[in-house]
Amino acid sequence: MNKFKNIGIVFLAMMGLLSSSCSNDFLDEEQTNKYSTAYFDTPEGLTDLTESLYGNIRWHFGYEWAYGINLYGTDEFTNANDLTNEMWNTYDNRLGPLAATTATGAANANATSTGALWDEMYFGIASANTIIAKAATVITDVKVRNRCLAHAYFLRGYNYYRLTAQYGGVVLQTVPVETVVRNFTRSSEEDCWKQVISDLRNAYNLFEGEVFTYGKGITWTKATAAHFLAKALLFRSSERNDAWNSAYKTDDYKEAVDACSYAISSRGALTPNYSDLYANWTGIDCPNEQLNEILMAAGFNGDAATEGRFGNQTYNYFAPQFSSFAGGWVARGIWIGSMDFQRCRPTEYSYGVFDHVNDARMWKTFKTVYGVNTVKTPNPNNVKLGDPGIVMILNDKNDNTYNGFTFGCFVQNPTWKDNAGRLPEWSIAGRQKATSGSLTSKVGQFVPNASVLYQNGVYVAPTFKNQPVCNFFAGINKTDDGSRTAEKGNAHRDVIMARLAETYLLRAECYVRLGQYGSAMNDINVVRSRAQWKSGENRSYYSDGSQAFEKNSLNAGAAATNYINSNLNMNTYYLSNPGVAVTTAASDLTLKSFPANLPAEDEAVIAKVGASNDMERALNFILNERTRELLGEWDRWETLSRTGTLVKRAKAFNPEAKFITANKHELRPIPQTFIDGVLNKDGSNLSASQKAAWQNPGY
Repeated sequence: MNKFKNIGIVFLAMMGLLSSSCSNDFLDEEQTNKYSTAYFDTPEGLTDLTESLYGNIRWHFGYEWAYGINLYGTDEFTNANDLTNEMWNTYDNRLGPLAATTATGAANANATSTGALWDEMYFGIASANTIIAKAATVITDVKVRNRCLAHAYFLRGYNYYRLTAQYGGVVLQTVPVETVVRNFTRSSEEDCWKQVISDLRNAYNLFEGEVFTYGKGITWTKATAAHFLAKALLFRSSERNDAWNSAYKTDDYKEAVDACSYAISSRGALTPNYSDLYANWTGIDCPNEQLNEILMAAGFNGDAATEGRFGNQTYNYFAPQFSSFAGGWVARGIWIGSMDFQRCRPTEYSYGVFDHVNDARMWKTFKTVYGVNTVKTPNPNNVKLGDPGIVMILNDKNDNTYNGFTFGCFVQNPTWKDNAGRLPEWSIAGRQKATSGSLTSKVGQFVPNASVLYQNGVYVAPTFKNQPVCNFFAGINKTDDGSRTAEKGNAHRDVIMARLAETYLLRAECYVRLGQYGSAMNDINVVRSRAQWKSGENRSYYSDGSQAFEKNSLNAGAAATNYINSNLNMNTYYLSNPGVAVTTAASDLTLKSFPANLPAEDEAVIAKVGASNDMERALNFILNERTRELLGEWDRWETLSRTGTLVKRAKAFNPEAKFITANKHELRPIPQTFIDGVLNKDGSNLSASQKAAWQNPGY
């Protein structure tokens, strides 16, 4: 059970004590409120401040920056017809040091500025600095003191990790600021990674172990610190830093292996069913939020009084715009776990990198069917409530089954019918279950909106739309939340920020860099073994967090009916794999060799990016595996930037990222508002050349 019921209130109260009165200075802690920082000279004050640190990480999922900063402009996602953060995906000149406003070319006022992360991370760092500076003299209980210090070092290390990963060298402020400061020094990226690693080592050493003070799934522990220590070590010794990191590499990889090994040994086996991580979320504080695999999550709940500054808005970003393209057959509402704001449209790569037949993750992640909840007229095909209203067939390039049909959204007049009877049974009495179900006996079903990935070997998915840019696509379900109490209200599920499957892939990458390919393959196969179909599983079954609506107080009357008709518990597995007979047999995804003779979907990616030697092949395979395991989990841009593959893979797989430029876009621009506020030691303004020296190359 999540014990953090007052995290929002505590965070707001503590930020009141640490708030700034100077809009030009992100580190100014001059007090202008009625509270006294003398509270932090008491054990209670520091323990409350420690608890408030958890509020800082909620920021990451409270607005448009969640996907803009972390997912756009990569190989995995591109924009759909909503252009709020288009510049983060295309890398055009609107992605610059100035604030993103309509005056600077943003599509609307919701656009994310490049300074958003910069500002928020330093708020958390200020709190951590206070704890670190005062804990030794204020808290006499050693156990409590160490817990507070471990949390403070962890958050400071994590926040500087995020800053350095995005911007390169930043300002390192490691002591509380007691007066207005306007003169700063930008540290080198090397010094920043030293600070990150030092902080995370301190956290790792101070955490007592796997002690869940604030509840499982939420509390940072020794394993959490170990995971991020490994990530920081790996980042320092990856390709982005090759100009200076040669002396660190071997030791960093070995230490990262040890850190990963602690996390793996302390948390045990991976969650057996991939669906339990996301798709089988049944409601607030459900058991799925306390899985041993979850190393870090931003905690949310349904108590509006303790919601804090930033609620969970992630359910808005991954669904297609079904309320627009579906012709009214599928109306949005709280009965569907996602809002159809179509921010993140998967690329061809994101569909193609999966083994469509044998990888269960694909079918437990992509939502491919919506049910009819509103019947429209005319209705010559006699489509009924609860029939499939949107069907997305995820076939592969070599499939010719659908060449002769017209597909599209309703206004594109699709003609496809399920003449082969490959849709699963959708009647209420015969709906799919996790271990049972059958295909429909109703041959020739018409679906008002139907799409396919390939026809005649051509990727046609982007052509299905009723807007200038494709808004009809199969989105992912990892943020769906049926517990919302308003259509546009905040979601209440936790947001996973780190989990053990990634730890295995981090360790595998370290083994690759140490030339230990056999050990790397063993770790990869742990992840892939969980991903394969288990004996007895129904491959047509689908679930997502919409099911939390069953416990929602609003699940009554028309809303209850809409829930039943909209969520059909089925996917398009057998339509997408037309040559596969119905089966409940286990599948096998384990590698038999590595990095030679990789699966066909990986060999295709490797050929397109031009990877040739064993190291390049292995690294690109791991990047592919990270997509299959971690798609949409808020880390892709930093991973590609770290490995020096951002430009190559974005150009190869994201057609909209057409302005991405090498030696520029691997880093974000330093916010101009910050640079303009910096003064020389004598109080004079920086010259134009001094300001330019603060900025990253190319901006």
